[in-house]
Amino acid sequence: MESRSLGKTGLTVSALGFGCGNVGGLIIRGTVAERERAVARAMELGVNYFDTAPSYGDGESERNLGQVLKALRARVHVGTKFRLDPPDLGDIPGAVARSLDASLRRLGLERVDLLQLHNRIEMARGGGALSLGDVLSEVVPAVQKLRQQGKVGFCGITALGETTALHRALDAGALDTAQVCYNLLNPSAGVVVPPGFPAQDFGGLLGRARERRVGVIVIRALAAGALSGIETRHPVAVPTVDPIATAVDYGTDVARARLLGALVREGHAGSLIEASLRLAVGSDAVSTVLVGYSSLDQLEDAAAAVNRGPLPGPALDRLAALWSGLAGR
Repeated sequence: MESRSLGKTGLTVSALGFGCGNVGGLIIRGTVAERERAVARAMELGVNYFDTAPSYGDGESERNLGQVLKALRARVHVGTKFRLDPPDLGDIPGAVARSLDASLRRLGLERVDLLQLHNRIEMARGGGALSLGDVLSEVVPAVQKLRQQGKVGFCGITALGETTALHRALDAGALDTAQVCYNLLNPSAGVVVPPGFPAQDFGGLLGRARERRVGVIVIRALAAGALSGIETRHPVAVPTVDPIATAVDYGTDVARARLLGALVREGHAGSLIEASLRLAVGSDAVSTVLVGYSSLDQLEDAAAAVNRGPLPGPALDRLAALWSGLAGR
């Protein structure tokens, strides 16, 4: 599998990553044997970045991932996150440090390669979001202190919130990575979308990250499974899921995915899932693409799609026309 530089960090990561979250659910709700087989097979395929968070399964994702990595004696890159709640805002450095220490205990590790803010970023605090000022003046210095202690390799964000605030956060030059939503239902981080496109406009955030040498970790590459075109969820997957930066509900995302089906019917891709993954790896700003797996078969399919490489020009041209058809819906 292709490997890519993770921005300016000096780390090299696989083009396909392993998402350990609740959406796919394998690391949280799979059996011990299923978890070990999936992680072992991922490493055989060349996957070397594993992404988790304390909120995934209320700590079960970190705990289970740590057990699997220990059992397999795996040497991989691990990223986790921290979320700050209103009571934490009076002592942001302390809250970040406590969250990390708890994560390290669950993972059974002395350090993680990447520590990422999980809150939305907006121009002002509110509704669970941190302000841009909070991020630059308190969050980043807190993570830098933990880097000096040897507990953290690099500092990243989940690039959700107000588009202007996200661009300014990258412009500041203090961040190493950003987790960016980029898929067939919302390609605005990488391409110019037509007026009236039914999703948040991230305004070419991938290009901004490239300019600032920020490593991009694509999230929601499959729109939480909506790009399968079916509403039924895998038994291991989270039963219901809220879209991020696309429609207001999962059913609407599925319906919009079906409107893109001509891409498959006309032979440009084997499936919309394949097409979305190939769209993501087609950007030279992208370091790795996370997929949350529910089964070993899903891992194999994702690896095969990524290994096919970027979508060809005719497929991208057809997508542009299909995206225009979504505008105003």
